[in-house]
Amino acid sequence: MAQEIARQARVMGRVQGVAFRAWTQGLAESLGLRGWVCNNPDGSVTALIVGRPEQVDDMLDAMWAGPGAAAVRDVSVEVVSPLPDVTGFEITG
Repeated sequence: MAQEIARQARVMGRVQGVAFRAWTQGLAESLGLRGWVCNNPDGSVTALIVGRPEQVDDMLDAMWAGPGAAAVRDVSVEVVSPLPDVTGFEITG
């Protein structure tokens, strides 16, 4: 089994008020990922994505499109250490 990785993504553009968090949660769960997603005060969305490298990469690629009403301008990704206590995929804010 592949080692798990973790990435923190910040998605900018029109990503609030377009069901981006619910879409992210649904896709992450379908890919077997763990983590969380939240809105930021500046209008961006941040997500912590934990799982197998292939699924994490698939999620990050999909975030460039988002749900139908989104208009993603940029996705910045930071490598972070996987957190063993992260379970499920939650909308945190």
